Amino acid sequence: MEKLIETIVSAIEDKKGKDIVSLDLSGFDGAICSHFVVCNADSTTQVAAISDSIEEKVHEVLGEWPWRVEGKQTGLWVAMDYVDVVVHIFQSELRDFYKLEELWADAPMVRYEYEE
Repeated sequence: MEKLIETIVSAIEDKKGKDIVSLDLSGFDGAICSHFVVCNADSTTQVAAISDSIEEKVHEVLGEWPWRVEGKQTGLWVAMDYVDVVVHIFQSELRDFYKLEELWADAPMVRYEYEE
């Protein structure tokens, strides 16, 4: 699990995704997965590039493909389901609107600092 999250975060950083966090949902009854990884990007093009980067890097490093990917058509909010880990890539305005982290405010959070 840690290797999957690490690989996803690295792929997001490769495409300069912003404000990367992971939320540990393992302590919540009814959570659909054990972790969320959330980030945002300034354009639909960058959202798509981050999604592609995650898919390629996770497959290259771990040999896994996402079980399901939703939202690539619009590029506003892409959700990538790796069963135990679900990745949410938002266009910046939508992340501010949906405030996904606030819905899981009690979940332990790790914030990843990207250095350019």
